[in-house]
Amino acid sequence: MSFTYKGLAANLEKHTVTGEEIDRQLQRLQEQSPRIALVTDRPTEMGDEVVLDYAGFCDGDQFAGGTAENQTLVLGSGMFIPGFEEQLLDKVPGEEVTVNVTFPTAYHSEALAGKAAQFRCKLHAIRVKTPYELDDTFAKEVGGCDTFAEMRQKLAESLQAYSDQRGEMDLQDRLLRQAADTLDIAFTEEQIQSAMDDQMQTMKAQLSQQGLSLEMYCSFLNTTEAALREESRSAALSALKSWATVEKIAELEKLEADQKDIADAVAVVARQNDMTVEQLKPYYDAEFEQAIVRSIITGKVMGLIRDAANVTVVEN
Repeated sequence: MSFTYKGLAANLEKHTVTGEEIDRQLQRLQEQSPRIALVTDRPTEMGDEVVLDYAGFCDGDQFAGGTAENQTLVLGSGMFIPGFEEQLLDKVPGEEVTVNVTFPTAYHSEALAGKAAQFRCKLHAIRVKTPYELDDTFAKEVGGCDTFAEMRQKLAESLQAYSDQRGEMDLQDRLLRQAADTLDIAFTEEQIQSAMDDQMQTMKAQLSQQGLSLEMYCSFLNTTEAALREESRSAALSALKSWATVEKIAELEKLEADQKDIADAVAVVARQNDMTVEQLKPYYDAEFEQAIVRSIITGKVMGLIRDAANVTVVEN
């Protein structure tokens, strides 16, 4: 089979967002964005969110990691050491409280495990969270819109745009894989192992965003890092072949990343990270530039394949 990347055929799956999907997203926003009100006419109760400073002491000495300022805590959430939250009940803003607790014997810090400790706390504020009604007030304070109808319409447009973008990305990915299937190329074991390393690094980064380590993930799945790494071989091979396909097409079509392409891409990265281009400069090294260039070339190649493909739009 000869290498083919023009005239490929694929379906573009187009999903029209439904009213039910819009309502579910509104409900999620309602749950994630409660109205927060300060409480000034009573002491703390279970379920209140409090804002406090605290400093932890053990055997009379302040210990590392036991100090915070303007910390938020929902009383009754169980987020702090057993017995801590209960001692903050029936208190008022401005009050100073000494909380006496005993660290669990299985505590992660061996120096504190099973030890008695005192936390010197100062309560700054009591807050309560109540759900918004799905009305114009919700639209103004959460959605930045004048009316609930306007907010719902903008949300519908945003969800549709996201769905369309996902469909287009999926289409281009499938077209690239079709082209890759026609590329006759073999990889060395060293290349495969390096690609597997990349897969594992990506997995670690994704887990870290969820507050998990690879060790924890392996424990949950009752597996090992070595086993997960071997399972990544297929994805690593696919990634290698996809990039080899991109490089081949870029060579045949003389596609390059010029300075304007790179500057535009860097500006996008800066915006995505709420930074200026100047603030991004300390992170701009050879590896960063290589990743930018690869992204630009991949985008140009996938756009070329897409434009040259026979695409059928399928509504679902």
